[in-house]
Amino acid sequence: MPSALPTPPAALGFGIVGVGMIADFHAQAIAHTHGGRLVGVATRNADNARAFAQKHGVAFATTSVEELVARRDIDVVCITTPSGAHLEPALVAIRAGKHVVVEKPIEITTERADEMLRAAAAAGVMVTPIFQARFTEGARTLKAALVAGRFGRLVLASAYVKWHRSREYYTGWKGTLALDGGGALINQAIHAIDLLQWFAGLPAEVFCWKTRRVYEHIEAEDTASATLRFAQGALGTIEATTATRPGWARRIEICGEHGSAVLDGDHLARWDFATAAAGDEAIRAPHDATALGSGATAPNAISFEGHRRQIQDLIDAVRERRPVAIDGQEARKAVALIRALYLSAERGAPVKL
Repeated sequence: MPSALPTPPAALGFGIVGVGMIADFHAQAIAHTHGGRLVGVATRNADNARAFAQKHGVAFATTSVEELVARRDIDVVCITTPSGAHLEPALVAIRAGKHVVVEKPIEITTERADEMLRAAAAAGVMVTPIFQARFTEGARTLKAALVAGRFGRLVLASAYVKWHRSREYYTGWKGTLALDGGGALINQAIHAIDLLQWFAGLPAEVFCWKTRRVYEHIEAEDTASATLRFAQGALGTIEATTATRPGWARRIEICGEHGSAVLDGDHLARWDFATAAAGDEAIRAPHDATALGSGATAPNAISFEGHRRQIQDLIDAVRERRPVAIDGQEARKAVALIRALYLSAERGAPVKL
């Protein structure tokens, strides 16, 4: 059995591995938490490490993950490297006894995700994936209604991600199989896929088509469409693309025998039930649908607020000695579903999860 974790310090120290675009959102989020502070950064290029550290007022910058995690004042490490390079730095941090925040997806295969989770269990540390869409008011309201049984038997549960990415976006590791793990499904649609399985559960069987409709120069898909069959009999659809203009907000539709809802971005655009309940009118009232920003038109057109909420949850979980709201096993579910979709598209046949 892993030994009991020590009492956390007054402020949890954070390190960041990787200084790409998303690392800025982690740094800003940490700076706005209660009880967290950014201590150091590691990346392979020394100049990039120093520039990132200077930008965010951090004194320690290194090219060595081992040096970063050896610091006693670092309690949590954020992994913001390319998706297919999450495992290796995460293992270094975990084996040093650090909790880990991993940018989505947790990894690009279930095998690599499992290796990370086994190491974390052995070390007695927490792993939380960045699925900030679960922390929005709209998503939590919808989840609570599902748990309460307001929808009755689910009939249809579907997710739609019709986004735009420029041709220039697909340079470097984006759209590669080795480091992105795929295309529109695993990179852009994964937040919607995570929400869908959180709401309706993992499908029992899927059938998927994928293609490069516009960006023929990339290895992975820019467009995919799938049909789903859930264990209790409900059906559903997933549509994902980065090849359309101008890019619309992520949409989740949950339809049941007693009512239906549409989560448009972070806002419940439809909330219709056969029997009214207290609070329904407030839920239907106009809200700011882009409170956390939307990546529909550009990857950096989001707020760091979603990251802040999730990192704050980790800080609170450490202090309160409780599990995080979203753990590594939850992160694995989205990867398992996406890998099943890819396998179906490759085989041209349904795949059971």
